[in-house]
Amino acid sequence: MLETIQDFVRTYIPLKIQITDIIEIIILSILFYEILVWTKRTRAWALFKGIVFLFIFYLVSYFLGLNTILWLIERIVSVGIIAIVVIFQPELRKALEQLGRKKFFSGMFKENSAESARFSDKTVSELVKAAYELGKTKTGALIVIEQEVTLSDFESTGIPIDAIITSQLLINIFEHNTPLHDGAVIVRGDRVVSATCYLPLSDNMDISKELGTRHRAAVGVSEVTDSFTIIVSEETGAVSVAIGGKIIRNIDGEKLRAHLIKIQNKKVDVKKFRLWKVKKQ
Repeated sequence: MLETIQDFVRTYIPLKIQITDIIEIIILSILFYEILVWTKRTRAWALFKGIVFLFIFYLVSYFLGLNTILWLIERIVSVGIIAIVVIFQPELRKALEQLGRKKFFSGMFKENSAESARFSDKTVSELVKAAYELGKTKTGALIVIEQEVTLSDFESTGIPIDAIITSQLLINIFEHNTPLHDGAVIVRGDRVVSATCYLPLSDNMDISKELGTRHRAAVGVSEVTDSFTIIVSEETGAVSVAIGGKIIRNIDGEKLRAHLIKIQNKKVDVKKFRLWKVKKQ
């Protein structure tokens, strides 16, 4: 036993690390990090969780000796690799395009977005104000707010705007008989990035027949992304929201504000909050 330990120490300790080894470790770490970030920001995140679940299921089947299930999993994996390339071809192409434009690694040197709110309190107020001003005049509207999963695929179907969000801007965009009123508006952070965007329609048969294409499109985009969509009905002026493949109809201003604050991802300084609370007492 002692001789085995001594042989191991002599063979592997101290490790001979060269400068090329350090460079390789840095490069592989950057690539692995960027792949994880890309996976989380696209539809591949759900697929990644499914692969992890399948791997765990495979290990359990291996230790329990479930040979039939092991055979099925091995066949699924062999076909699944090709299927992944086909299904995620747009995302893979976009990742390679970003790499060619030298933007693929730029996120590493930017301030971590998790440290700040997704959008400001002013944007919350402007969105709420615009929704109910449009509702008063029964002007149909579809406002899609981006969260973690990028909406660039849908953004490219519209007309670029890139303007600070204000209620006046949104009201003007959706005004009848204007060039931009048809389609959806995409919001990223505190800016309107694109208008007249096309969205996928949901195939969910449980959606009420009272709801039209605008509501079905809002549910459709929420099924394939984690977006939050505000819908203003052209028939009734009622405001609804869609998220996670579900639609919440006829909400008031306070509920809409509460939903927006929830997805705002705003960090609260606990120390300041406690200090303020103590002073108030």
